[in-house]
Amino acid sequence: MRWQGLFDDLDGQWAAEERRDRDAEVADRTRAERARVALAERCAASRGAVLGVWTVTGEPLEGTLVDLGADWLLLRDGAGRELLVASAAMTAVTGLSRHSDPAVTSRRFALGYALRALSRDRASVIVTDRSGGRVSGTIDAVGQDWFDLSEHPVDEPRRTGALTGRRTIATWAVVSVLSASATRDDERY
Repeated sequence: MRWQGLFDDLDGQWAAEERRDRDAEVADRTRAERARVALAERCAASRGAVLGVWTVTGEPLEGTLVDLGADWLLLRDGAGRELLVASAAMTAVTGLSRHSDPAVTSRRFALGYALRALSRDRASVIVTDRSGGRVSGTIDAVGQDWFDLSEHPVDEPRRTGALTGRRTIATWAVVSVLSASATRDDERY
């Protein structure tokens, strides 16, 4: 009987060691899988969720995630305003799903492509840059890593008499772009 007790004890120790090894392997695989998940994939799995987005300016932005691309998010706030946020300017996000879905993909086009669409539509915009500065106007031309903005008051159309200046903005410096046609009364962003 002594031998049987000893063997049972050894079997128990062996089974416990196998469980520890298996649990450690599962934990390692889980960490390795998470390490391959990009923030864009987490965002893509969160379409339709209300997100809080903090940017390099320190200003929190909030809205429902409507769409996203290679380097941008499109948020819609409670008032229906749409705000294009550059991913490179984001410092933190709340409201993301804990999961990601590799089958859910974002649009492949980058911020420059979205800016070209705004330029084509001749939409008045409010651009916030990394310094926290804001400027309103109309995007006239978009290059590889820059765009030209004809400055004018947001509540006036782009007309020669309304222009107050023209500036070229580096795309990497953009934090957000609010399509001003969505709101002329509120310049919160």
